[in-house]
Amino acid sequence: MNKPTVVPATTTETARRFEDWGELRWLAGRKQGNAAGLTLGRVRIKQGASNPRHAHFNCEEVLYLMTGELIHTIGPDSVRLLAGDTLTIPRGVFHNATSVGVVDADMIVAYDSADRDFVLEQP
Repeated sequence: MNKPTVVPATTTETARRFEDWGELRWLAGRKQGNAAGLTLGRVRIKQGASNPRHAHFNCEEVLYLMTGELIHTIGPDSVRLLAGDTLTIPRGVFHNATSVGVVDADMIVAYDSADRDFVLEQP
């Protein structure tokens, strides 16, 4: 049986990345040293902002929107998400989100790889 790993809050603070559109905080994955088969994070997109359009070719993504409202593009389609909604994005599909609510969008994201890739869409 594998021994459970507890990652202190100070460690997750070092896995925090601020962007002009919001913030990423990586909670579990190979880089955090606490997961061999998945990546788990928390993403905040500022009200009125969008994250860059990108894809993950080595993993599927699932996001759960805790607060706010998003318009999420997935390939050529788009969907409106409200707090409490869950969205699954297949591997290799370009996508991004725009926070359109009255508060910042705050979500949990999970990937079925401990080493998720990130590829920006080229114009």
